[in-house]
Amino acid sequence: MKGSPQVTLFAIALLVLSMACSMLLLRQLDKTRPVATLQETLFISSPKVLQRMSLGYSGLLADIYWTRAVQYFGGHHVAGAEHYNLLAPLLEITTTLDPHLLPAYEFGSSFLTAQPPNGAGMPEKAVELMENGIRNNPSEWRLYFNLGFIYYMELKNPNKAADAFIRGSKLPNAHPLLKVMAARMADAAGDTLTSQMMWKLTYDTSTDKLVRANAAAHLTALIVDAQVGELESVVARYQIVSGRTPATFSELVRAGMLMGIPIDPVGNPYILTPDGRVEVTDPDKLPFIKMGKPLGYKAPDLPKLPTD
Repeated sequence: MKGSPQVTLFAIALLVLSMACSMLLLRQLDKTRPVATLQETLFISSPKVLQRMSLGYSGLLADIYWTRAVQYFGGHHVAGAEHYNLLAPLLEITTTLDPHLLPAYEFGSSFLTAQPPNGAGMPEKAVELMENGIRNNPSEWRLYFNLGFIYYMELKNPNKAADAFIRGSKLPNAHPLLKVMAARMADAAGDTLTSQMMWKLTYDTSTDKLVRANAAAHLTALIVDAQVGELESVVARYQIVSGRTPATFSELVRAGMLMGIPIDPVGNPYILTPDGRVEVTDPDKLPFIKMGKPLGYKAPDLPKLPTD
């Protein structure tokens, strides 16, 4: 028993040294952050090495790395970055340290899938992250939904999406819509109704304000796309009947082809151009629309990260 105090003191000293090294490492990371656009480096890139160094505090270290992943993504997104080189490694480290940290899988996959500057533009990495999450959390139906969402919306692979939805639908607590969406995958990618269902389910089941706002914006864009398509079809029918393009929507109302002047989901009237196209009044408020953009419209640029 004589050796016990020495062993205890050695262990305490080792723990203090490890914590001190961790603090120095974090401070060094903070110092290098402003120039991370040119040389982004993880001083310890191996999740397994970090897990061994955590001395049993892997959950706490996972929280630290998840926070850093969110800060890294947020800083790059605000600055309009084109590259997110450290995002996937940070998420891998986080989920290795804590395989059950569900937000890292759910939100991390959305960070990875969107195209720059809104995300890393790495849907394949998002698939890897979600499959890893499913292996570690096989009873979480939202992970299967997110995987199917990525396959359908980003990779345009309805067959893979259907497989993910079917796997998730077999769970006892799964949302009933997973079976419906699995069946709809046979209709091929690009189906508007399926897209609406996916974004609606994302909106209804998420508790994160940013995720819900993003889903709501996509749902609004789908509504605008549908309305613009319908209005341009009405204009085309009027052209066939009258032999000319209507000057205003009021002509279509008087002709009984519209119930009133059409308004977009954000409350602005649609614009009818002289050549018969339908445009939105304020495209900046409808960032995800595919139809109704004015000719030559360019979305406002975000400020770029410094290069030197």
